[in-house]
Amino acid sequence: MLRNLLLDWSGTLVDDLPPVISTTNFLLEKYGRPPFDREEFRQHFRLPFADFYDEFLPEVPRDELEDLFRRKFAELQDNVTALPGLEEFLDFCRVSGRRLFLLSAASSEHFEAQAKRLGVYHCFERPYAGVRDKRVTIREILAEHDLAPEETAFVGDMIHDVEAARCGGVMSIAILTGYDSIEKLAPSRPDVVVSSLSNLRRLLTAHTGFADRIVIDGLEVDARIGVTAEERATAQRLEVHLVLETDLREVRDDIERTTDYAAVAECVTAYCAAGDFRLIESLAGGLADVLLERFPRVSALEVEVRKFILPNAKHTGVRLRRERD
Repeated sequence: MLRNLLLDWSGTLVDDLPPVISTTNFLLEKYGRPPFDREEFRQHFRLPFADFYDEFLPEVPRDELEDLFRRKFAELQDNVTALPGLEEFLDFCRVSGRRLFLLSAASSEHFEAQAKRLGVYHCFERPYAGVRDKRVTIREILAEHDLAPEETAFVGDMIHDVEAARCGGVMSIAILTGYDSIEKLAPSRPDVVVSSLSNLRRLLTAHTGFADRIVIDGLEVDARIGVTAEERATAQRLEVHLVLETDLREVRDDIERTTDYAAVAECVTAYCAAGDFRLIESLAGGLADVLLERFPRVSALEVEVRKFILPNAKHTGVRLRRERD
């Protein structure tokens, strides 16, 4: 099962081609070069950015180009839109317990502004933006987050993404919604090619590694939690998301043959209300242990606990997976 997905941003999750082409043409025209149409741009553009601009504007200092690009693109980035199927794809990844990491050459500033405007910034366990060489960073991500290469894929729309995946020893999934056409991508020999995020979701659904699961999404509970005694003095609202892996083939419309999700919700609510926790990490781990002990039909589970405390963030959270010994 692919448990971990490294996701490119531009052309993979969002469509930023129109503002990028407009910004590029602004630079070309500023220095007396003819502009590109969409297909010409897709034919010539490549990563790293320096190689592209060294070909078409070799006489302009790179720092000057990067500064002009960043400032002009900032004026146009509200035109960046989510690609079709993005919300459904991210919801599927969350419910199926996949760990998501952003790996993109887009600047941190631009990614953060776009992702927050589109409401998806919180979907990534950690974003790696402004990356100049994904081949190096992909290995750092695997080591830093203890990701098994055989359970990890990198999804991107460019040759550089396929090469980075191969360098990192993970599956390469090329998506045809962005900068490189299938004609450009094919010689790089990606492991998988998909035409859209919807098709990627269907692919992952067919290769989940387990067929059946019970989902409890967004269960609100109260808990006394916090590093300081002052913070724990009053119960605060948390949100719990659960994915329970179980075999449902022999249920036969009999509740005794399945896991009662109402009983699970009651157990979660009672556990959170009865405890006194310093960290959501310990709450989530203890909750997973209790659920595996209480509900024997559950073979494995994913638990995510969200806490609403930082003023400038939607939430902070912990997500973990536990399997029955």
